[in-house]
Formats: sequence, structure tokens, C-alpha cells
Amino acid sequence: MMHAYRSHTCAQLNASHVGQDIRLSGWVHRVRDHGGVLFMDLRDHYGITQVLADSDSPAFKDLEKVRAEWVIRIDGTVKARDASLVNPKLPTGEIEVYARGMEVLGAADELPMPVFGEVDYPEETRLTYRFLDLRRDKLHANMMLRSNVVRSIRNRMWDQGFNEFQTPIITASSPEGARDFLVPSRLHPGKFYALPQAPQQFKQLIMVSGFDKYFQIAPCFRDEDPRADRSPTDFYQLDIEMSFVKQEDVFAAVQPVIQGIFEEFGRGKKVDTDWPLIAYNDALKWYGSDKPDLRNPIKMQDVSEHFRGSGFAIFAKLLESEGNEVRAIPAPTGGSRKFCDRMNAFAQSQGLPGMGYIFWRKAEDGSMEAAGPLAKNIGPERTEAIRVQLGLNEGDAAFFLGGKPETFQAVAGRARNEIGNELGLSETDTFRFAWIVDFPMFEKDDEGKIDFSHNPFSMPQGGMEALQGDPLQVYAYQYDLACNGYELISGGIRNHKPEIMYKAFEIAGYPNDEVNKRFGGMVKAFKYGAPPHGGCAAGIDRIVMLLADEANIREVIMFPMNQRAEDLLMNAPSDPTNEQLRELHLRVIPKE
Repeated sequence: MMHAYRSHTCAQLNASHVGQDIRLSGWVHRVRDHGGVLFMDLRDHYGITQVLADSDSPAFKDLEKVRAEWVIRIDGTVKARDASLVNPKLPTGEIEVYARGMEVLGAADELPMPVFGEVDYPEETRLTYRFLDLRRDKLHANMMLRSNVVRSIRNRMWDQGFNEFQTPIITASSPEGARDFLVPSRLHPGKFYALPQAPQQFKQLIMVSGFDKYFQIAPCFRDEDPRADRSPTDFYQLDIEMSFVKQEDVFAAVQPVIQGIFEEFGRGKKVDTDWPLIAYNDALKWYGSDKPDLRNPIKMQDVSEHFRGSGFAIFAKLLESEGNEVRAIPAPTGGSRKFCDRMNAFAQSQGLPGMGYIFWRKAEDGSMEAAGPLAKNIGPERTEAIRVQLGLNEGDAAFFLGGKPETFQAVAGRARNEIGNELGLSETDTFRFAWIVDFPMFEKDDEGKIDFSHNPFSMPQGGMEALQGDPLQVYAYQYDLACNGYELISGGIRNHKPEIMYKAFEIAGYPNDEVNKRFGGMVKAFKYGAPPHGGCAAGIDRIVMLLADEANIREVIMFPMNQRAEDLLMNAPSDPTNEQLRELHLRVIPKE
């Protein structure tokens, strides 16, 4: 008895099936009419099989009516292709199916966008008809990659002795740093739940409850302004927490999981196994970023000493003020005026007045000389000292930026990447990782007020004693994992002592009763015997984005929102009915 829809999938048939009568079902990928002979590619989740029919076939008349993306069932016989027509790229490339019968299972209207051929189509159309978009080979492959990555992560976590637990999706509002999505309560009119920005408090409570190692592939909800590498509404993270651990224990547990995933799914790219620890302040100084791309070997340096009291008035004057410095971006092999002018123009395009530069070339007498306006102004002794410090030679260059580091650091970082790419110094086929550690616990906002700079739940380095002095000198047991210029993981060793927690929040301007109100559950739990604990969370979407070599996170999410946080397929957000509003005791105020 033949199955109602298929005896095989569209990827299973090969030379060993020649002569068999089979049944296939799938989508019509494309049709080619060779005058009296119809060729058709039939596609399903697994692959593609070539089907043909000539005018002798009883199915010919029906097959002539079929169009792209119709879902059909084919009954036919497996035939061997001529040796000259074998397609080695397809698993089914040795055979074709001669159709004798056909049934339409689902006809398709005229398509708003093609599935065959990877055509670049407007994103609004692609998202409105996401179900068609997902039929395309590249997106289909991205979704399967994502599915396999998640399965592999789960297996690796279980193998390391972690247990998966689920935490609530409907919970209380908590200041995690982003805006909450609020959910009105019908049973408690006027009160609201929130969707969790992360399972942060719950995972810490799981540790206080005595479970040693927790993980979850957790959905997180944040009402954010969209960017290319983040979703505006929800995303998934590998959430991890462990008890009785120090920072290095968390690193030791996480590295084999992440490294293993990149080795398994990195498509042959080199995966760096040596993950350096870089202090946050050093990362900003050397790379201009707290998520440095280490495929680029260029390391920026402080060269202020060489410009203090020099003949280059702009920098000499700057350095008379406290807090200013001059940084150099070395550019090995960049020693031509043309290249230097091009990078100077790049700095101007980024909103800076420009970058000073020096380049080293062969002089007429065969010796090496420093060239460029800066070199003339500061003289040969200082330029030589700079060259030695930066380890540069003939044919190399260096670029200079001055002022308060926070004003030029980010642009310096972008210039560093631009120089690395332009000069071909950056690797292209490697994943390079680094733990960024020693984040400052507090920062000053624009009004000069002290606030948390990262996660308020981190343990300050030095505990209670550290909180007695200058808050801006306090570092937290807080860390990020950077990979190729993206932040993949963020985490910390948690503050599990109520008195230190109260003190940290007090410094950031939150009185004790405010802490009790916002984090009542967690503070209460810490008063009943809390173990030292810590963990982290890794962005699933971002990991898959890197592995799929996509620059846009929407290419690795099954049903993403658009840039304006709208779901064009399901038409969300939408207007509530009056009945819904009445039930929830809500009234909508029209936008001014």
C-alpha cells in the first residue's frame, strides 16, 4: 500500500532506485517547457528531484497547468539520467522521475516575490510574505543552522552537568536597563505585569534555592530601538547561572560550549582557542571598543609624552589640560601620502576635524626619514621615539588623535578597523574571542549623577570596603565575551550579600525602601542563606548571525519584526477592541 503523499522525500532517490515506482510530494520549484517535454524541479524540506513528462504521459495535460510554488503529488518511475546530464551538485542528480500521475494538493496564486533564484527583494515584501521568503534556500539553511545550534548548545550544557529549568514569562517589572513591555491585569484592574527583560532575578533565586547549575534557552523581552544586530522586541539567550564559583570557573564552563559550537558550525573557519582576558580600560585604550575585533592586529597606544611641550602646538596645548591625551594608531605598510590622506578624509567623514599622521620612507641618502607635516613640527628625535615605541619601520605610518579619550575613542576604534581592512592586515576566516573584564561598577551621567554602568547585581571587587571610597574607582566582577567585533556574552559574579547590595544601590541614588520595593523577592532571599553565585547569558541570535555570516539579525530569526518593531505578517501591534479595553479597565489616550 503506497503512502497517501509520499514514498520518499525529494532528497532520497538515487541510482539504486532506478526502475522503482515511487510517489513524491512537494512544491513546484520551477518548470521548463522543452516543446513537448516538461521538466520540473520538485522541492521539499529535504531537497530537490527533477521530474519530467512527455506527451505520452497520462499526467502531461494536468502538469501543463501547474505553476511555480503549487504543492503537488507525483506518481512515477525512477529513471537514470544520461551520463552527460548527471548533476553532481544534487544528491538526486543521478536520476529523474518520469511522471505518470499528478494531483494538485495546494494551488498557489500569482507570487508577490519569487522563491527560485536568490533575488534581492525589498525587505517589507519579504517580511509581509515571510512564509515565501523562508522557502528560499539561504533562509531555509539559516533556520536549520539555528535549530542545530540550539540543539547542540543544549547537549553541551547537559554534558557539563547543567540542568534546564523554565522561568516565568509573565512577571514583575524590573529595571534591567531597557524598557519593559507591560501586560495589563484583568483580575487586578489598573495593575500590570511585565515581560522579563531577562530571567536575571529568577536564575539567581534558583541558586538560592539550592540548584547548583542552571541553564535555559530563554526568551527575553525589551522595548528597544532597533539596530542591525539586535531585535526591537524579543530575542533568545543561553542563560547560565552557577553556585560557589569565581569568575574563572564561569569562563571554564562556558568556553568549551561556545568554542565547540563555533568549531562544529563555523564552516571550516579557524576558531581561536586562546581567549585572552583584557581589562575594560585597556580594551578602550588599545581598540577603542569594549567588544574589540581581534582579527585586526593593530593596537593603539598612548603617545602623549612625545607631544608634551613639542613644536606641534595643537597637541602640546591640549596636553596642558588634565585628562587629555594623544593616542597613536600604528598602520604597518600604510606609509604613503595617498593612504594617509584617505584615512584623514575617513576621520573627517566620522565627524572629527581629521587625524594627524607620520609616515616613514627611504630618504635620498638611503636612510629612513619621517615625513608629513607632523614630523616637521616635532622634529627627528621625537618622531624616532614614536617609531621605536610603536615598533614601526620604513613603509609604515601612524595616525594620531588627541583630546579627552571619551570624545575620540569610538572614532579611533572605527579608524583602526578601517586601516586594518584597507591594508589587508585583518584576518577574514577566523573567529577570535576575548573576555573583557574589570568593568567599572559606576559611571557619571551627563548631569554628573552617579549611576550603575552595567549590571546592578554584580559584586563589586573588594566587597564592602571598595564601596567606602571613590565610586568611579570601583570595578565589578563583570565580564563580556567579544568575538569579531560583537558582544556575544555578558555576565558577572553576583552580589549575594544584602548589606553590600543596599550600599551599592545607595551610591547610585536608590534608598533602601526603593530597593525593597523593586527587588523585594531577591533581597528577601539573600537574607536566608545565599551561596556565592555567578553566570552569564549568550545571545543566540547573534551567535547564529556570526556563524551564518549575516550582517543583519533578521536573516536568522524565523519571524522577525521590521525596523519599526512591526510584524507585517501578523499585523502587530494592532488596535484592541472596545470589549478588550472594557474588560481590562483601560482607556487609550489618542496621540497628540
